[in-house]
Amino acid sequence: MAVIRVRLFAALREAAGATEVEATGTTVGEIVDGLSARYGERFASVAAVASFVVNGERAGREAVVADGDEVALLPPVSGGRQLSAGSSALGPALRY
Repeated sequence: MAVIRVRLFAALREAAGATEVEATGTTVGEIVDGLSARYGERFASVAAVASFVVNGERAGREAVVADGDEVALLPPVSGGRQLSAGSSALGPALRY
């Protein structure tokens, strides 16, 4: 099994008490499952809806990892403001 460097962000970092950990596995899914068992229910519930990045590229749970790879676990992000009719994320709609 490969030893993988795993970077954790936001709620996952808080649940694990670290920004970076090492884990073993041959796929992203195995890594996530192992970390979920290690860090508990809160970590597992956030990891279940997280996005994964392997060596800078988006990946799924089935992605194969190798010794020395870096996996980042990114929890979902929320916030911002609700848009009103006629506006966009960049500002009010242009009217001609």
